[in-house]
Amino acid sequence: MRALLRAWRSAVLVVTGPPIGLAGFAVIAVAGAFWPRVIGPFVAGWHRRRYAALLGVRLIPPAQGQGVRRQLAFGLLAAPLSLISAAAVIVCWSVAMLGAIWLSFGWVVPRDSTGWLQYSDSVVTTIVAVLAGLLLILGFVAAGQFARLELLLARTMLQPSRAETLSVRVDALAESRAEVVDAADAERRRIERDLHDGAQQRLVSLAMNLGLARATLTDTDPRAAQALADAHDEAKLALTELRQLVRGLHPAVLDDRGLDAALSGIAARSPIPVRLTVDVPDRPSRTIEAVAYFVVAEALTNVAKHADATAITVTIRRTGSRLSVVIADDGRGGADPAAGSGLRGLAQRVGSVDGTLRLSSPAGGPTVIEVELPCES
Repeated sequence: MRALLRAWRSAVLVVTGPPIGLAGFAVIAVAGAFWPRVIGPFVAGWHRRRYAALLGVRLIPPAQGQGVRRQLAFGLLAAPLSLISAAAVIVCWSVAMLGAIWLSFGWVVPRDSTGWLQYSDSVVTTIVAVLAGLLLILGFVAAGQFARLELLLARTMLQPSRAETLSVRVDALAESRAEVVDAADAERRRIERDLHDGAQQRLVSLAMNLGLARATLTDTDPRAAQALADAHDEAKLALTELRQLVRGLHPAVLDDRGLDAALSGIAARSPIPVRLTVDVPDRPSRTIEAVAYFVVAEALTNVAKHADATAITVTIRRTGSRLSVVIADDGRGGADPAAGSGLRGLAQRVGSVDGTLRLSSPAGGPTVIEVELPCES
């Protein structure tokens, strides 16, 4: 029963194809050259609705702006294909119908000299009946095959290609990754604010109270005074470490005053002299600023630990939609990303925003790290 229903729907699809195919051909011929991005999807939508209504097949349209030429080409090809399909099916059914009419009303046909048209001739009537039935069945078979051919062509031309599907997927993944990176950066800023406004303020208050007690309680038991002094020193050490942790999460000055001020702070704290140049007239997004900041901070830490350098140069410039970060030192060189996690971490952080990192570090130095980050123009 389901096969018969599908055969009937395929036949309806084929027979009703010429009007829609010719209408689409005419619309494309008249206006397709002027508004291809509108006409292509519009005409293709007619055919998609036909397939959905008659065959239950829903074709996914390409993303906006994709597959326009293929949709226009399908609209042009659908017209001759539908004409050929409908003509073949209608011819089969027409001949079958003539045979049925002759079988029904053949008694009115006069006898001829050969007798081949004699209605009473059982051989002739049998042949006509068999041919009429075969042609009727052949019409449905042809309709099914032509519908399958048209649907195959439609799947190829009206749906996204593999490259377009992958492009959409890549865009979606890139957007999702950007959202994850932004969310992580926002979470770091939230933790920094909570630590700065909460735990850090409490430690400051504790250190001040311990310092006041240490200064005023001079005549107490020496052991108690020593314990108080140790507690005061530990509170100050904990406060220093917490401040370093807060700066490592996300320095507040970066949001307030930008890269120049934030990097000036870490350059001033560096044990190796740093020459810093920041030329960023238009601030990039917070995420890009944070990546640039942490790249420089991690690079300066690595140089101080491993490079035996005497001078570091940091240059940051924005050119159009690219932010360039160059860190150079006069150390011993030989830096290898495979030898430690520091450089790999830099590459991963840069790659998280579709940036690029290039490293030049021959034995004997110098070492140059060049980073390019995308930023909105």
